[in-house]
Amino acid sequence: MNKNSLSQLPKNFVPESYRKVSVQPYSGGMSENEIRNYLIGKEAYHHTEFIILENSGSCVIAMINRLDGDSLFSPIKDLVLVAHSGTCVLVEDRTVDTANNTALARKAEELGLSKQTTLIVRGLDDHVNFINHPDPILIQVLEVIPPEPPKLLRMVQHVLTYADLPAIKLEVQEIDIRDLADNAQNTEALLVPCRSSGLDFIVPTYFLDEHPIRHNWLLLGCERSLQIHEHFYGDRPLCVDICPRNFKHDNGALQLIKCCLLEKDIEMDEHRVVVPWGSTLRQVEHALETLIGFHKS
Repeated sequence: MNKNSLSQLPKNFVPESYRKVSVQPYSGGMSENEIRNYLIGKEAYHHTEFIILENSGSCVIAMINRLDGDSLFSPIKDLVLVAHSGTCVLVEDRTVDTANNTALARKAEELGLSKQTTLIVRGLDDHVNFINHPDPILIQVLEVIPPEPPKLLRMVQHVLTYADLPAIKLEVQEIDIRDLADNAQNTEALLVPCRSSGLDFIVPTYFLDEHPIRHNWLLLGCERSLQIHEHFYGDRPLCVDICPRNFKHDNGALQLIKCCLLEKDIEMDEHRVVVPWGSTLRQVEHALETLIGFHKS
């Protein structure tokens, strides 16, 4: 163990299991030498890798090295401080799942902590864990509304409650179909893909999935909507494109979008991943994994 590698844990580091983290009350000094004198030689549980010493709200985190062996407990033979009292923040929030990287990063942001902070949370089920130097990966979800909030955003948020992923910060980029319709001038009627969109306008509004009688309408849809319209009516009407894939909200950030033309698989398009319109949670999880892999490459 390199004793000089203070706080060399990577940013966004979270112990993979909170059973690797021990929290102990402590009344001594907070320097490394004082903590070494206190801990070295004491027995530690065989799963323990990190010890949080708490002294009247002030904390340090030590990464320990135990003597080799198969014993349930064995003496600590060395340690290094990976977070000092000046950079550690301990909070209690029983709503935070401390096994969830994104939840810990979100709590750090909520508290307005800097990226040089190590946040320790006593959270759900009284479990304690920490995130080092929280700096979550930004992923933009580009999606049409209504419905509100967008369905793809809700799916991503749900996946982040259980998937084994690094800390992620979501940013939604909304494409409001109502604004697109407002930009259309002198429209006698509007045709939208389906009633589930919840769209209704001052002008007569029809729903493509109900195969209404043909009117002189403007379609708010995409290439797949045009294909369906051509099948039903033999022509392609004037159309305002609402496909998120064709909106270039491109600021270089990682993006997750969906497209009706995809049937089964996801597609990587530079720093954007496209999922099918009716994607599953597993496909959304795969898309997030793909974006993370691109970010790390």
